[in-house]
Amino acid sequence: MSAPREAALVGLGMTRMSLTPGASPLELACVAVGAALADARTEHAAVDGLLVGSSQGVRPDRLGVAFALQGGFGDLRLLEHVEIKGATTLAMLQRARTAVESGTARTVVCVFADAPLATGKGAGSSYAHSGGRTGTRGLERASGLLGSVPTYALLAQRWLHTTGNSPHALCTVATTQRRWAEGNPYAVARAPLAEEEYYASPLISDPLRRLDCARPVNGAVAVVVSADPGVGHPVRIAVRGAGRDHPVRRRRAGAESWFGGGRRAVDDALTEARMKRADLDTAQLYDPFSLVTLLLLEEYGLCGAERVDEFVGSGATGPGGTLPTNTGGGQLSGFYLQGMTPLAEAVVQLREEGGARQVPGAGTALVSGMGGRADHHAAMVLERAA
Repeated sequence: MSAPREAALVGLGMTRMSLTPGASPLELACVAVGAALADARTEHAAVDGLLVGSSQGVRPDRLGVAFALQGGFGDLRLLEHVEIKGATTLAMLQRARTAVESGTARTVVCVFADAPLATGKGAGSSYAHSGGRTGTRGLERASGLLGSVPTYALLAQRWLHTTGNSPHALCTVATTQRRWAEGNPYAVARAPLAEEEYYASPLISDPLRRLDCARPVNGAVAVVVSADPGVGHPVRIAVRGAGRDHPVRRRRAGAESWFGGGRRAVDDALTEARMKRADLDTAQLYDPFSLVTLLLLEEYGLCGAERVDEFVGSGATGPGGTLPTNTGGGQLSGFYLQGMTPLAEAVVQLREEGGARQVPGAGTALVSGMGGRADHHAAMVLERAA
């Protein structure tokens, strides 16, 4: 009887993260995939699976399954475009893992590329009209709620009111993420950030300030997943457990469904990995807004019985803390490429390639993806393979 096949992350490729218009998603994806294959010590001809993710919204340059031809791949056994908003990256990785471990594919590339910054357009304009113009989203748009910032501001107000957490925790998250970003050469915001600078930043939608919000970037990240011992970076990152949770939000009068949900995804991932929260050396959480870091730390049970504002205020998530979180600066200060941001940083940490931001002895990591308004959760436990 043959030994079971174990999928591992064996290649990582990233482009420069740009705050100015430039290359298309296709061009960026080609660069990231080429870098990931080189990192995995393999080439296009060895790949028989391709999973593609792209930002929501129908845009002419959106990456899709045509990338198989455009990106120089040959005949594939697996080809899909995956879309679950911010949970897409981990959904792709779960799909790749299943294919590799079942033998339906040997080596799978997962790629996400985006280029929302274009000449003559505001940084947020590519996202402002996401979600459609009918139903609840249409009503919101007619009322002036364009994009995610005002809707997450409403969620933040409700969350602060119901939990009693201090609004100052938003500042703590933003300044902590910046401390981590100072050691990340890919981060787009690396200058030190003091509390007074945070409070001097303009309110976008109360209580969210400009520094509470991730900045769109043009860039791409690709990873290679394989069980082939002849393919890959010398340090293999094993997928020990995975989970998903998709709470159905009603958001109607009399129904409390603004937040909550997602813990099941983390519980399932840890159960499969045969680990506990105390076994995690680092957490890489989806953080498009400072609020989301707080919400997920609490919902995922990562701060134990302690209130989350006290947990982050103690320095637990920062350098030298008990649970180093978003160690590349996350999406707030690192770069916003949806779920690829936390995944890439987890790989860097588990390979011990973090340089000035490296978490000493990091061997395990929790990675999360979150889509919509906390509507879709994906979690994965990764471990540096022996």
